[in-house]
Amino acid sequence: MKLNKNIFGWMAYDFANSSFTTIIVTVVYSVYFKSVVVGDRGDGSFLWGLAIAISMLLVAITAPVFGAVADYSRAKKKFLFYSTYLSVIFTCLLGFVGPGSIFTGMLFFILANFGFHSAIVFYDSFLPEIATPKEFGRVSGFGWAFGYLGGLLSLVFALLLVNAKKTTWVFPMVGVYYGLFAIITFVLLKEFKRESKRTNYFKIAYKRISSSFSSIRSFKDLGTFLLSYFLYNDAIATAIGFTMIYGQERYGMTSAESIKVFIFAQLTSILGAFIFGFIADKIGHKKTLSICLLIWLSVIVWAFLSPSKKDYYVVILLAGFAIGSTQANSRAMLASLTPQSKNAEFFGFYTVTGRMSAIIGPILFGLVSKWTGNIKYSILTVIPFFLIGLVVLQLVNESRGQTNAQKWVSEDVDN
Repeated sequence: MKLNKNIFGWMAYDFANSSFTTIIVTVVYSVYFKSVVVGDRGDGSFLWGLAIAISMLLVAITAPVFGAVADYSRAKKKFLFYSTYLSVIFTCLLGFVGPGSIFTGMLFFILANFGFHSAIVFYDSFLPEIATPKEFGRVSGFGWAFGYLGGLLSLVFALLLVNAKKTTWVFPMVGVYYGLFAIITFVLLKEFKRESKRTNYFKIAYKRISSSFSSIRSFKDLGTFLLSYFLYNDAIATAIGFTMIYGQERYGMTSAESIKVFIFAQLTSILGAFIFGFIADKIGHKKTLSICLLIWLSVIVWAFLSPSKKDYYVVILLAGFAIGSTQANSRAMLASLTPQSKNAEFFGFYTVTGRMSAIIGPILFGLVSKWTGNIKYSILTVIPFFLIGLVVLQLVNESRGQTNAQKWVSEDVDN
């Protein structure tokens, strides 16, 4: 793999946006929202899960349209820019959310998370343009690893602010961090220029989406993979959103403790992304993902059985190792099964699949916590999704799917 401007610019976006998912979704804002904004009402976990679900539903509704429009108008980079800075603005505004501001705290997070995940549609779809199929695993893995370095650096800044009793300053810091480092991507990453024309993009988008529902039937293995991803991503999204809430409620972890252990988890994530990136290029994405999902199952069982805070620290480190490799290989596998002319559109479906699944898990987790009064039992809700997702993944014929994607010739559905 040759590191050129395009690849480095693409990876720089992972470096920038990891600060959001690390600090806002997982480590600091999630706990701040439950313990400070909601307080002692008793439904903090449910409201947090609801906020995640609403933002994911919005992405699921809009991603196929935006993806098709971006493909047809050759404007992926422009859409990436708008989505990024929507997230940046509302992330900064989280600094104004205080105790009792439940509606505002949910609204600002929903819009920030919507922008973040919408941007991922366009960002991911650049992968087949900057790398060859043989490089997907390594480039995707290196991107995630570089991203975790970005998350690590942002955690250091967050720890300094938390120790200085300036927790609300953490959120605008993340917004500025995300926005500044994303500039590297917009300067270096070049979009492949093709002829475009002025038209009713939303009408074209509807036609292309309808065509995609029909044409995806020609890609049996891609469809099977998306079903598997729908299932196991539900569990992963839930685990990410509730990792530190679980630690705070069950073991009494403080914000400073959460940040410190997550700093080490970033290092295991980097290690996992690197190692499994090479493994995927050797044995294939399917086998590599299967190994990752088995690790995830071990993580969930261990989290349920962990008797102490120290044991839970080890669980988080192992989860970090699994998450980097799972996400990197999921993205690379999709790229290998997708026809190049449908990149943004099918990556939009990939996003819809992931975000639709992320609607179910967080709400289910929050409801079980509310009904039982014990968050320990909520963690068990993700096991069936991991297990069934692993079984469905075994039905994918990876080599056949890659061959079909390479041979497929798109038709102009607008004619």
